[in-house]
Amino acid sequence: MTKATPKTWPELAVESWMLGAEMGMVIWLRTLRMMSGGKIAEREARLMVSEKMTAAMTLMPALMAGGANQSAEKTTSRALAHYGKPVRANRRRLSR
Repeated sequence: MTKATPKTWPELAVESWMLGAEMGMVIWLRTLRMMSGGKIAEREARLMVSEKMTAAMTLMPALMAGGANQSAEKTTSRALAHYGKPVRANRRRLSR
């Protein structure tokens, strides 16, 4: 099994930009859902807050899973992957 080559800063910049665009879409979709009011809006608000708390609390363990002496590029890549999973899941869920 070969070791994956680390991503370069330009690759990480593009990934960051793409994640930011996807986050903007999730924000927009959530805003539409919350503007509808009622139980759907309440449930979405609760879900949003709990997801944000979970993501914040699990970031450091996810970053440290690669060891204390990993490169900045590897740490950045791990952070993007950590936040990318729930963002993609929310975009798919809210787009239905």
